[in-house]
Amino acid sequence: MFDWRSPAEWRRVWRFYQAGVINTLFGYGAYALLVRLGLNIYLAQIASHLAGMAFNFLTYSRYVFKGHDASLIRYFASYAGQYAISVTALAGASAVGLNPYVAGLVAIGATSVVNYFVLKVFVYRVRGAR
Repeated sequence: MFDWRSPAEWRRVWRFYQAGVINTLFGYGAYALLVRLGLNIYLAQIASHLAGMAFNFLTYSRYVFKGHDASLIRYFASYAGQYAISVTALAGASAVGLNPYVAGLVAIGATSVVNYFVLKVFVYRVRGAR
């Protein structure tokens, strides 16, 4: 699953978090803008999650997992699971009184580490490997 001794694995993790910064700026920016425009936090979350999902697919496919085959079906399924984690974290953060912007950041943190492993194992396969 994860070879802690592999420099290639660590380079991929590094690229994942580089892309993650860009993806987060895009997704959180969309979320914050929608909240600022008066949209309910849960509607803002789903809208920004869907837009971010498309954007993230491009950055992960072309930068992080370049040279791997991707399954769109598994990608969408993984993001459905991530959305469940994200909205649960958002609800929990809101329930303890965090403002919507901080609650959105908590939701991002809750999905970050899980996302790498799900994408690596479930979505992106080494090209030619079965």
